[in-house]
Amino acid sequence: MNPILSTHKVRAFESISHFDISTDVLVCGYGGAGAAAALEAVTLGAKVTILERASAGGGSTALSSCEMYLGGSGGTALQKELGLEDSTENMLAYLREALGPYGDEDKMRCYAQGAAGHFDWVESLGVPYKRAAFLERTVVPLSDESLLFTGNEKAHPFNTIAKPVPRGHVPSKVGDEGGKIFMDAIMQRIAGAGAEVINDCRAIALLVDKNNRVCGVIAKRDNREIAIRATRGVVLATGGFVMNDTMTRQYMPDLLEYCIPYGNTFDMGDGIQLGQAVGGQTINMEQAFMSFPLYPPAKLTYGILLNKHGQRYINEDAYLARLAHYSCQQAEQKFYLLVQEEDFEASHYLQRAAIVATGDSIAEVASEAPFPAGTLEQTVSYFNQHASNKQDPLFHKTAEWLKPLNKPPFALLEYSASEMTAVIMPGTKGPLIFTLGGLKTLTTGEVVNLDNEIISGLYAAGRATAGLPRTAKGYASGMSVGDATFFGRLAGRSAAKHLAI
Repeated sequence: MNPILSTHKVRAFESISHFDISTDVLVCGYGGAGAAAALEAVTLGAKVTILERASAGGGSTALSSCEMYLGGSGGTALQKELGLEDSTENMLAYLREALGPYGDEDKMRCYAQGAAGHFDWVESLGVPYKRAAFLERTVVPLSDESLLFTGNEKAHPFNTIAKPVPRGHVPSKVGDEGGKIFMDAIMQRIAGAGAEVINDCRAIALLVDKNNRVCGVIAKRDNREIAIRATRGVVLATGGFVMNDTMTRQYMPDLLEYCIPYGNTFDMGDGIQLGQAVGGQTINMEQAFMSFPLYPPAKLTYGILLNKHGQRYINEDAYLARLAHYSCQQAEQKFYLLVQEEDFEASHYLQRAAIVATGDSIAEVASEAPFPAGTLEQTVSYFNQHASNKQDPLFHKTAEWLKPLNKPPFALLEYSASEMTAVIMPGTKGPLIFTLGGLKTLTTGEVVNLDNEIISGLYAAGRATAGLPRTAKGYASGMSVGDATFFGRLAGRSAAKHLAI
């Protein structure tokens, strides 16, 4: 085992003379990952105790739409009933392209093989899914359909590698309350199964015995320390670290120059730090989900995105995280949308963008635009020439979203990082982010050290780990909650089956 990195976060198990609580499996964190781990463990007959830093469970999952990215195995029950087929290899091909060199092959394959069964498990909790699909370009349906496209499945280059299949599964209800629906259902099931939940309680140190096995935690409750013994294992499901200013400045200082942290108040990296303290390996710490929700309305996709040089840089039909990834790579994080009047409507998720140029011709727009002389006319001329034939040789935007920009008047909107303001966080400027790095784990949820050796008795899931989603470039909505609950279950299962001490 690696040397202990932070002694105040590690205590010797043998030094504890009295345990306030003794349990089989101790779960730290009561969001989607922790709840899934706890329910799996208690279902297998383990005595389970859950610690939650907040005054109630829910975590970031409860704040989300609870889209889950699911498919494979011929399709989920929902996909099949809508006449859609999705093979495991098709889903895996998509995941490989989406995550590229960041992807974990074992996790991608495990997830693709088990995702359809995971849907059955979620639905068995009483979470409602309407057998209806919303196939228009959107972020989350505000009507009650339960299946939608939530990634880049229909966009280049993904549509050349895998058959496009909608994999976003969202609980059915008019509005955006999927996270609350899911967490209410699973917490009710956990309560009925007899797991103990302790709110307003934070794990501050791991207990490690002379054999380097994690055997419990020291927690802080009512402003005093308590010792909790875990005879089978500790599961860290405490969320990411996007709200920890020290950690974000250490691992992703460049992103903080133009992005806004978004998540649960207690996404402070507690579990990651505890895992590090006993030698746990962290990976992918510089990566984050990013959001540029240009759409809906979907018709804005007919416009073209331009950098400060007046040049296109991406196929505009890409998913919002991919749009953000490539947009924020442009010089000075400046980017603009050129759109004609028939396709203009304010973004539903962003506050109204500044109109920096207008005109009844592209030349008129160019005279007001902040681009080098002649570049806008050249860019639009080339685009229109090919769009007239439903072609886009530079970026391969699909024919569905291709038409010439030739119906004035035209407007140039600025959506640069310094100007972007999300409706859900008024007053802030920049794309919203949450972290995608954390402890390195196996598909079983076991945490490994720097030598890739298992740390006995320690498990983790959700954003406390580097799970399935690893980069904004290929992120799809539903990957995070799907990953957290799927691998949370596997972590809870592994901990419950671990030989008790």
